[in-house]
Amino acid sequence: MLNVTRIPASPEEPDAVRAQMGQVFSDPPVLDGDALLDPVLPEAGGVPGTWVAAGGAPVEAGVTLYVHGGGFSFSNPPMERIMAYRLSRATGRPAFAVDYRLAPAHPYPAAVEDVLAVYRSLLGQGVPAERILLVGESAGGTLILSALLMLAEAGDPMPAGAVPVSPVTDLAPKTAVAAGGGRDSIDPSIMGPVATQYLAGARPDQAPQSPIYGDLRGLPALLLAVGGDEVLLDDVHRFADAACAAGAPVDLDVYEGMPHAFHAAVLFAEDAHLPTATTFLSRLTDWAARLPMPADRT
Repeated sequence: MLNVTRIPASPEEPDAVRAQMGQVFSDPPVLDGDALLDPVLPEAGGVPGTWVAAGGAPVEAGVTLYVHGGGFSFSNPPMERIMAYRLSRATGRPAFAVDYRLAPAHPYPAAVEDVLAVYRSLLGQGVPAERILLVGESAGGTLILSALLMLAEAGDPMPAGAVPVSPVTDLAPKTAVAAGGGRDSIDPSIMGPVATQYLAGARPDQAPQSPIYGDLRGLPALLLAVGGDEVLLDDVHRFADAACAAGAPVDLDVYEGMPHAFHAAVLFAEDAHLPTATTFLSRLTDWAARLPMPADRT
């Protein structure tokens, strides 16, 4: 079943969110004092990354696996630690921010293989699949969807759910961009070069690299979040419809007036008091709490 929720914003908030997102580098936020960075598990499948637990969130509750964006080619570890902290607090479980290999030095499938390696290492260390959440934005959202398709094909246990925010679901070239209206924070013209660099010769119209072309049967619960002004809005809608038709429970949240990866405003949520940031985190908390848990471990 597909549940679509349109989340309105005040007339002033889209500009405020854009302004806050623009300050990430000039006025970066500070990691909260109760963030614990000690590893909660000894292994991560040989993949580097950072454990972040908000207020001592216990690993018995599960793990939130966070996969950052950045066009498959860029990372910002300090910002990613803060995002992981916010996600840890919202989901009530420690988060692991995956420092996956980046293009162009490491094109597809290196990054998604790193995500799979971390996920499988969690399973190998006794974390039940039903207590693992995958969360990623932009390129990270693409990677978690690609990872789900590869897990399904391999017959691996599926996580409890996945939260792709502003994911790129289709890397194939397009003759036109139907959504966004020039209001997005990204220029549609960059999508082609980003895809070319990441794919390095792999076909853009095939899965798992472009999740929309995959067999979507057997996917876990999905919470898709996208800005109403995104150039990717139509593609996210297409993926939500296809996943729902394949039998996945899908919640699609459309944040009206918001640009690509708008949720970066959660980095400033407490200082800026942005309703969109608060709404995103509360929606995540409520959605994660509704996911079924293993009957023998609750």
